[in-house]
Amino acid sequence: MRGESAIVVGDRKELTYLLSQAAELEHGLMCEYLYAAFSLKSAASPGLRADQLAAVERWRGMILGIAAEEMLHWAMVQNLLTAVGSAPYVSRPHMPHQARGYPPGVQVRLLPFGEAALQHFVYLERPEGMEGADAEGFQAAGPPPAPMRAEEIIPRGQDFATVGHLYRSIERGLAYLADKLGEDRLFIGPAFQQADEAAFGWPDLQPITGLEGANRAIERIVEQGEGARGDWADAHYGRFLAVLHDYRAMRKEDPAFEPAHPVAAAAVRGVEGFEPEVYISDPTTGACSDLFNAVYEAIKPLGLLLAALPVGPDHPGVTAGASFQLPYRASFLLPHRRSAWLRFAERLDELAGFAASLQPAAGADTVAAVSGALGQAASDLMAHIKGV
Repeated sequence: MRGESAIVVGDRKELTYLLSQAAELEHGLMCEYLYAAFSLKSAASPGLRADQLAAVERWRGMILGIAAEEMLHWAMVQNLLTAVGSAPYVSRPHMPHQARGYPPGVQVRLLPFGEAALQHFVYLERPEGMEGADAEGFQAAGPPPAPMRAEEIIPRGQDFATVGHLYRSIERGLAYLADKLGEDRLFIGPAFQQADEAAFGWPDLQPITGLEGANRAIERIVEQGEGARGDWADAHYGRFLAVLHDYRAMRKEDPAFEPAHPVAAAAVRGVEGFEPEVYISDPTTGACSDLFNAVYEAIKPLGLLLAALPVGPDHPGVTAGASFQLPYRASFLLPHRRSAWLRFAERLDELAGFAASLQPAAGADTVAAVSGALGQAASDLMAHIKGV
Protein backbone atom coordinates (compact mmCIF):
# COMPACT_ATOMS: atom_id res chain seq x y z
CA MET A 1 0.00 0.00 0.00
CA ARG A 2 1.26 3.48 -0.77
CA GLY A 3 -0.12 6.97 -0.69
CA GLU A 4 -1.22 8.85 -3.78
CA SER A 5 0.85 11.78 -4.99
CA ALA A 6 -0.69 15.22 -4.75
CA ILE A 7 -2.33 16.72 -7.83
CA VAL A 8 -2.60 20.50 -7.76
CA VAL A 9 -5.85 22.06 -9.03
CA GLY A 10 -5.51 25.79 -8.45
CA ASP A 11 -7.72 27.21 -11.19
CA ARG A 12 -10.57 26.37 -13.55
CA LYS A 13 -8.21 25.80 -16.49
CA GLU A 14 -6.33 22.99 -14.74
CA LEU A 15 -9.64 21.51 -13.57
CA THR A 16 -10.97 21.35 -17.13
CA TYR A 17 -7.64 19.95 -18.35
CA LEU A 18 -7.91 17.08 -15.87
CA LEU A 19 -11.59 16.50 -16.70
CA SER A 20 -10.69 16.33 -20.41
CA GLN A 21 -7.99 13.79 -19.56
CA ALA A 22 -10.57 11.79 -17.61
CA ALA A 23 -12.90 11.86 -20.64
CA GLU A 24 -10.06 10.57 -22.84
CA LEU A 25 -9.33 7.75 -20.42
CA GLU A 26 -12.97 6.67 -20.14
CA HIS A 27 -13.17 6.59 -23.94
CA GLY A 28 -9.91 4.65 -24.21
CA LEU A 29 -10.86 2.11 -21.54
CA MET A 30 -14.19 1.53 -23.27
CA CYS A 31 -12.33 0.77 -26.52
CA GLU A 32 -9.94 -1.62 -24.72
CA TYR A 33 -12.82 -3.52 -23.15
CA LEU A 34 -14.89 -3.68 -26.34
CA TYR A 35 -11.87 -4.92 -28.31
CA ALA A 36 -11.34 -7.77 -25.85
CA ALA A 37 -15.05 -8.66 -25.84
CA PHE A 38 -15.24 -8.65 -29.66
CA SER A 39 -12.14 -10.86 -29.88
CA LEU A 40 -13.90 -13.75 -28.11
CA LYS A 41 -15.09 -16.56 -30.37
CA SER A 42 -18.82 -17.11 -30.89
CA ALA A 43 -18.79 -20.78 -31.90
CA ALA A 44 -16.93 -23.96 -31.09
CA SER A 45 -13.66 -24.19 -33.00
CA PRO A 46 -10.07 -25.33 -32.41
CA GLY A 47 -9.21 -24.21 -28.89
CA LEU A 48 -12.83 -23.84 -27.80
CA ARG A 49 -15.09 -26.81 -27.02
CA ALA A 50 -18.86 -26.54 -27.22
CA ASP A 51 -19.17 -27.08 -23.46
CA GLN A 52 -16.91 -24.06 -22.87
CA LEU A 53 -19.02 -21.62 -24.90
CA ALA A 54 -21.34 -20.70 -22.01
CA ALA A 55 -18.41 -19.38 -19.96
CA VAL A 56 -17.09 -17.41 -22.92
CA GLU A 57 -20.46 -15.77 -23.56
CA ARG A 58 -20.77 -14.96 -19.84
CA TRP A 59 -17.38 -13.24 -19.95
CA ARG A 60 -18.32 -11.34 -23.10
CA GLY A 61 -21.58 -10.12 -21.54
CA MET A 62 -19.77 -8.99 -18.40
CA ILE A 63 -17.12 -7.07 -20.35
CA LEU A 64 -19.72 -5.43 -22.59
CA GLY A 65 -21.62 -4.37 -19.46
CA ILE A 66 -18.49 -2.77 -18.03
CA ALA A 67 -17.84 -1.01 -21.35
CA ALA A 68 -21.38 0.45 -21.19
CA GLU A 69 -20.65 1.73 -17.68
CA GLU A 70 -17.47 3.38 -19.01
CA MET A 71 -19.67 5.21 -21.51
CA LEU A 72 -21.88 6.33 -18.60
CA HIS A 73 -18.76 7.63 -16.84
CA TRP A 74 -17.74 9.42 -20.05
CA ALA A 75 -21.15 11.10 -20.21
CA MET A 76 -20.90 12.13 -16.53
CA VAL A 77 -17.52 13.74 -17.21
CA GLN A 78 -19.04 15.66 -20.14
CA ASN A 79 -21.73 16.95 -17.76
CA LEU A 80 -19.02 18.00 -15.30
CA LEU A 81 -17.18 19.86 -18.07
CA THR A 82 -20.35 21.63 -19.16
CA ALA A 83 -21.28 22.43 -15.54
CA VAL A 84 -18.02 24.33 -14.93
CA GLY A 85 -18.34 26.33 -18.15
CA SER A 86 -16.38 24.22 -20.63
CA ALA A 87 -17.45 22.29 -23.71
CA PRO A 88 -17.76 18.50 -24.00
CA TYR A 89 -14.46 16.84 -24.88
CA VAL A 90 -14.90 13.96 -27.31
CA SER A 91 -11.33 13.44 -28.58
CA ARG A 92 -9.01 10.60 -27.60
CA PRO A 93 -5.59 9.39 -28.75
CA HIS A 94 -5.36 7.52 -32.02
CA MET A 95 -5.69 3.76 -32.01
CA PRO A 96 -4.93 0.91 -32.67
CA HIS A 97 -1.39 1.75 -31.50
CA GLN A 98 -0.67 2.21 -27.80
CA ALA A 99 -2.03 5.52 -26.53
CA ARG A 100 0.44 8.05 -25.13
CA GLY A 101 0.22 11.23 -23.11
CA TYR A 102 -0.61 9.81 -19.66
CA PRO A 103 1.57 9.20 -16.58
CA PRO A 104 4.10 6.38 -17.11
CA GLY A 105 2.02 3.92 -15.06
CA VAL A 106 -1.23 4.52 -16.98
CA GLN A 107 -1.12 3.09 -20.49
CA VAL A 108 -3.84 2.14 -22.98
CA ARG A 109 -3.47 -0.43 -25.75
CA LEU A 110 -5.78 -2.85 -27.55
CA LEU A 111 -5.30 -6.49 -26.51
CA PRO A 112 -7.32 -9.62 -27.36
CA PHE A 113 -9.03 -11.41 -24.47
CA GLY A 114 -6.54 -13.44 -22.46
CA GLU A 115 -4.13 -13.40 -19.53
CA ALA A 116 -2.40 -10.15 -20.52
CA ALA A 117 -5.61 -8.22 -21.21
CA LEU A 118 -7.28 -9.32 -17.98
CA GLN A 119 -4.19 -8.56 -15.88
CA HIS A 120 -4.02 -5.11 -17.53
CA PHE A 121 -7.70 -4.43 -16.79
CA VAL A 122 -7.32 -5.49 -13.15
CA TYR A 123 -4.28 -3.22 -12.83
CA LEU A 124 -6.07 -0.18 -14.28
CA GLU A 125 -9.17 -0.61 -12.11
CA ARG A 126 -7.35 -1.49 -8.86
CA PRO A 127 -8.54 0.28 -5.68
CA GLU A 128 -6.83 3.18 -3.97
CA GLY A 129 -3.35 2.39 -2.61
CA MET A 130 -3.32 -1.19 -3.91
CA GLU A 131 -0.01 -2.29 -5.40
CA GLY A 132 0.06 -4.38 -8.53
CA ALA A 133 1.89 -5.07 -11.76
CA ASP A 134 0.60 -4.24 -15.20
CA ALA A 135 0.68 -6.85 -17.95
CA GLU A 136 3.78 -7.56 -19.99
CA GLY A 137 4.35 -4.81 -22.52
CA PHE A 138 2.99 -2.07 -20.28
CA GLN A 139 6.13 -1.28 -18.30
CA ALA A 140 6.29 2.32 -17.14
CA ALA A 141 8.57 4.45 -19.30
CA GLY A 142 10.28 7.50 -17.89
CA PRO A 143 9.80 9.44 -14.67
CA PRO A 144 6.37 10.69 -13.53
CA PRO A 145 5.55 14.36 -14.11
CA ALA A 146 6.08 16.60 -11.11
CA PRO A 147 3.13 18.25 -9.35
CA MET A 148 2.27 21.73 -10.60
CA ARG A 149 3.84 24.62 -8.73
CA ALA A 150 1.70 27.40 -7.34
CA GLU A 151 3.19 29.93 -9.78
CA GLU A 152 2.39 27.91 -12.92
CA ILE A 153 -0.40 29.33 -15.07
CA ILE A 154 -0.43 26.89 -18.04
CA PRO A 155 -2.38 23.65 -17.41
CA ARG A 156 -0.54 20.37 -17.87
CA GLY A 157 -0.64 16.70 -16.99
CA GLN A 158 0.27 15.53 -13.51
CA ASP A 159 1.01 12.10 -12.07
CA PHE A 160 -1.73 9.72 -10.97
CA ALA A 161 -1.47 6.03 -10.19
CA THR A 162 -5.03 4.91 -10.93
CA VAL A 163 -8.17 6.23 -12.56
CA GLY A 164 -9.67 6.61 -9.08
CA HIS A 165 -6.67 8.69 -8.02
CA LEU A 166 -7.39 11.13 -10.88
CA TYR A 167 -11.06 11.43 -9.92
CA ARG A 168 -10.35 11.98 -6.23
CA SER A 169 -7.98 14.78 -7.22
CA ILE A 170 -10.69 16.32 -9.41
CA GLU A 171 -13.10 16.06 -6.46
CA ARG A 172 -10.66 17.90 -4.19
CA GLY A 173 -10.10 20.50 -6.91
CA LEU A 174 -13.83 21.11 -7.22
CA ALA A 175 -14.12 21.61 -3.46
CA TYR A 176 -11.16 24.02 -3.46
CA LEU A 177 -12.51 26.10 -6.36
CA ALA A 178 -16.04 26.15 -4.94
CA ASP A 179 -14.58 27.61 -1.75
CA LYS A 180 -12.31 30.01 -3.66
CA LEU A 181 -14.84 31.25 -6.22
CA GLY A 182 -18.19 30.32 -4.68
CA GLU A 183 -20.41 27.56 -6.07
CA ASP A 184 -22.45 29.94 -8.22
CA ARG A 185 -19.29 31.25 -9.86
CA LEU A 186 -17.80 27.79 -10.37
CA PHE A 187 -20.88 26.02 -11.76
CA ILE A 188 -21.75 28.43 -14.55
CA GLY A 189 -22.80 25.93 -17.23
CA PRO A 190 -26.52 25.51 -18.00
CA ALA A 191 -28.28 22.35 -16.86
CA PHE A 192 -30.41 22.17 -20.03
CA GLN A 193 -27.27 21.56 -22.13
CA GLN A 194 -26.31 18.48 -20.11
CA ALA A 195 -27.34 14.87 -20.70
CA ASP A 196 -29.87 13.17 -18.43
CA GLU A 197 -31.71 9.88 -17.93
CA ALA A 198 -34.29 10.75 -20.58
CA ALA A 199 -31.59 10.95 -23.25
CA PHE A 200 -29.77 7.68 -22.57
CA GLY A 201 -31.74 5.71 -19.96
CA TRP A 202 -29.13 5.86 -17.17
CA PRO A 203 -30.72 6.91 -13.85
CA ASP A 204 -27.31 8.03 -12.56
CA LEU A 205 -26.93 10.54 -15.40
CA GLN A 206 -28.27 13.86 -14.13
CA PRO A 207 -27.46 17.53 -14.85
CA ILE A 208 -24.91 18.99 -12.42
CA THR A 209 -25.56 22.42 -10.94
CA GLY A 210 -23.48 22.43 -7.77
CA LEU A 211 -20.87 20.72 -5.65
CA GLU A 212 -23.24 18.10 -4.25
CA GLY A 213 -24.20 16.85 -7.71
CA ALA A 214 -20.57 16.92 -8.87
CA ASN A 215 -19.44 14.87 -5.87
CA ARG A 216 -22.29 12.40 -6.40
CA ALA A 217 -21.22 11.84 -10.02
CA ILE A 218 -17.56 11.32 -9.10
CA GLU A 219 -18.46 8.95 -6.27
CA ARG A 220 -20.54 6.86 -8.67
CA ILE A 221 -17.70 6.69 -11.20
CA VAL A 222 -15.14 5.61 -8.59
CA GLU A 223 -17.46 3.09 -6.91
CA GLN A 224 -18.35 1.40 -10.21
CA GLY A 225 -14.68 1.22 -11.19
CA GLU A 226 -12.63 0.30 -8.14
CA GLY A 227 -15.44 -0.14 -5.63
CA ALA A 228 -16.39 1.56 -2.42
CA ARG A 229 -13.52 1.61 0.04
CA GLY A 230 -12.81 -2.00 0.98
CA ASP A 231 -15.79 -3.37 -0.99
CA TRP A 232 -14.91 -4.05 -4.63
CA ALA A 233 -16.46 -7.46 -5.40
CA ASP A 234 -19.16 -5.98 -7.69
CA ALA A 235 -17.00 -3.17 -9.09
CA HIS A 236 -15.07 -3.38 -12.35
CA TYR A 237 -11.94 -4.40 -10.45
CA GLY A 238 -13.65 -7.31 -8.71
CA ARG A 239 -15.48 -8.49 -11.82
CA PHE A 240 -12.34 -8.52 -13.95
CA LEU A 241 -10.45 -10.29 -11.16
CA ALA A 242 -13.13 -13.00 -11.03
CA VAL A 243 -12.92 -13.53 -14.80
CA LEU A 244 -9.13 -13.75 -14.58
CA HIS A 245 -9.43 -16.48 -11.94
CA ASP A 246 -12.03 -18.35 -14.04
CA TYR A 247 -9.87 -18.07 -17.16
CA ARG A 248 -6.80 -19.41 -15.35
CA ALA A 249 -8.81 -22.31 -13.96
CA MET A 250 -10.11 -23.26 -17.42
CA ARG A 251 -6.61 -23.02 -18.91
CA LYS A 252 -5.32 -25.31 -16.15
CA GLU A 253 -8.07 -27.86 -16.84
CA ASP A 254 -7.56 -27.59 -20.61
CA PRO A 255 -4.12 -26.25 -21.70
CA ALA A 256 -5.41 -26.05 -25.29
CA PHE A 257 -8.21 -23.67 -24.26
CA GLU A 258 -8.08 -20.56 -26.47
CA PRO A 259 -11.33 -18.58 -26.41
CA ALA A 260 -10.20 -15.62 -28.54
CA HIS A 261 -9.55 -15.16 -32.24
CA PRO A 262 -5.90 -14.43 -33.20
CA VAL A 263 -6.63 -10.72 -33.63
CA ALA A 264 -4.00 -8.07 -34.27
CA ALA A 265 -4.41 -4.33 -33.75
CA ALA A 266 -4.50 -3.84 -37.52
CA ALA A 267 -5.63 -0.95 -39.70
CA VAL A 268 -5.84 -0.04 -43.37
CA ARG A 269 -3.67 3.09 -43.18
CA GLY A 270 -1.82 5.45 -40.90
CA VAL A 271 -3.47 8.64 -39.65
CA GLU A 272 -1.72 11.94 -38.91
CA GLY A 273 1.70 10.32 -38.67
CA PHE A 274 0.56 7.35 -36.55
CA GLU A 275 1.20 4.11 -38.41
CA PRO A 276 -0.31 0.74 -37.37
CA GLU A 277 2.03 -2.14 -36.58
CA VAL A 278 -0.04 -4.41 -38.83
CA TYR A 279 -1.64 -3.25 -42.09
CA ILE A 280 -4.84 -4.82 -43.41
CA SER A 281 -4.27 -5.91 -47.01
CA ASP A 282 -7.45 -7.93 -47.55
CA PRO A 283 -9.73 -5.43 -49.35
CA THR A 284 -13.03 -6.66 -47.92
CA THR A 285 -11.66 -6.77 -44.37
CA GLY A 286 -10.27 -3.27 -44.89
CA ALA A 287 -13.64 -1.96 -46.06
CA CYS A 288 -15.40 -3.52 -43.04
CA SER A 289 -12.74 -1.96 -40.77
CA ASP A 290 -13.35 1.46 -42.33
CA LEU A 291 -17.09 1.02 -41.87
CA PHE A 292 -16.61 0.05 -38.22
CA ASN A 293 -14.48 3.13 -37.54
CA ALA A 294 -17.01 5.39 -39.24
CA VAL A 295 -20.01 4.35 -37.16
CA TYR A 296 -21.01 3.57 -33.61
CA GLU A 297 -24.61 2.56 -34.40
CA ALA A 298 -23.48 -0.90 -35.53
CA ILE A 299 -20.39 -1.34 -33.44
CA LYS A 300 -21.12 -4.77 -31.91
CA PRO A 301 -21.94 -6.86 -35.02
CA LEU A 302 -19.08 -5.32 -36.99
CA GLY A 303 -16.67 -5.75 -34.07
CA LEU A 304 -17.54 -9.45 -33.80
CA LEU A 305 -17.24 -9.87 -37.58
CA LEU A 306 -13.83 -8.17 -37.82
CA ALA A 307 -12.41 -10.49 -35.16
CA ALA A 308 -13.02 -13.36 -37.60
CA LEU A 309 -11.94 -11.67 -40.87
CA PRO A 310 -8.37 -12.18 -42.18
CA VAL A 311 -5.85 -9.35 -42.14
CA GLY A 312 -4.47 -10.53 -45.48
CA PRO A 313 -1.85 -12.81 -47.05
CA ASP A 314 1.05 -10.97 -45.39
CA HIS A 315 -0.16 -12.22 -41.98
CA PRO A 316 -1.59 -15.74 -42.42
CA GLY A 317 -3.75 -16.97 -39.58
CA VAL A 318 -4.17 -13.46 -38.12
CA THR A 319 -7.53 -11.72 -37.96
CA ALA A 320 -8.18 -7.98 -38.07
CA GLY A 321 -10.15 -7.09 -34.98
CA ALA A 322 -11.77 -3.72 -34.38
CA SER A 323 -9.08 -1.04 -34.60
CA PHE A 324 -11.04 1.94 -33.19
CA GLN A 325 -9.00 4.18 -35.49
CA LEU A 326 -9.96 7.85 -35.73
CA PRO A 327 -9.75 9.75 -39.04
CA TYR A 328 -8.51 12.77 -37.04
CA ARG A 329 -8.04 13.58 -33.37
CA ALA A 330 -9.41 17.12 -33.06
CA SER A 331 -12.83 17.59 -31.47
CA PHE A 332 -15.57 18.08 -34.03
CA LEU A 333 -18.60 19.54 -32.29
CA LEU A 334 -21.60 20.94 -34.14
CA PRO A 335 -23.28 23.69 -32.08
CA HIS A 336 -26.39 24.25 -34.23
CA ARG A 337 -28.97 21.50 -33.85
CA ARG A 338 -30.64 21.58 -37.26
CA SER A 339 -27.43 21.67 -39.27
CA ALA A 340 -25.91 19.01 -36.98
CA TRP A 341 -28.84 16.66 -37.45
CA LEU A 342 -28.82 17.20 -41.22
CA ARG A 343 -25.13 16.32 -41.35
CA PHE A 344 -25.63 13.27 -39.15
CA ALA A 345 -28.47 12.01 -41.37
CA GLU A 346 -26.47 12.67 -44.51
CA ARG A 347 -23.47 10.76 -43.16
CA LEU A 348 -25.58 7.84 -41.96
CA ASP A 349 -27.13 7.57 -45.42
CA GLU A 350 -23.68 7.60 -47.05
CA LEU A 351 -22.47 4.85 -44.72
CA ALA A 352 -25.59 2.77 -45.38
CA GLY A 353 -24.79 2.89 -49.08
CA PHE A 354 -21.15 1.99 -48.46
CA ALA A 355 -22.15 -0.99 -46.31
CA ALA A 356 -24.60 -2.17 -48.97
CA SER A 357 -21.76 -2.26 -51.50
CA LEU A 358 -19.68 -4.70 -49.45
CA GLN A 359 -19.77 -8.40 -50.25
CA PRO A 360 -17.60 -10.17 -47.66
CA ALA A 361 -17.07 -13.91 -48.08
CA ALA A 362 -18.09 -14.32 -44.42
CA GLY A 363 -20.60 -12.16 -42.58
CA ALA A 364 -22.57 -10.86 -45.59
CA ASP A 365 -25.82 -11.03 -43.62
CA THR A 366 -24.24 -9.03 -40.78
CA VAL A 367 -23.09 -6.27 -43.13
CA ALA A 368 -26.48 -6.18 -44.84
CA ALA A 369 -28.19 -5.79 -41.46
CA VAL A 370 -25.79 -2.98 -40.57
CA SER A 371 -26.62 -1.24 -43.84
CA GLY A 372 -30.32 -1.49 -43.10
CA ALA A 373 -29.90 -0.19 -39.55
CA LEU A 374 -27.88 2.81 -40.74
CA GLY A 375 -30.42 3.65 -43.42
CA GLN A 376 -33.25 3.41 -40.91
CA ALA A 377 -31.39 5.66 -38.47
CA ALA A 378 -30.95 8.26 -41.24
CA SER A 379 -34.68 8.12 -42.05
CA ASP A 380 -35.68 8.42 -38.39
CA LEU A 381 -33.43 11.44 -37.93
CA MET A 382 -34.78 13.17 -41.05
CA ALA A 383 -38.32 12.72 -39.71
CA HIS A 384 -37.37 14.73 -36.62
CA ILE A 385 -35.56 17.38 -38.63
CA LYS A 386 -38.65 18.22 -40.70
CA GLY A 387 -40.32 19.64 -37.62
CA VAL A 388 -37.34 21.74 -36.54
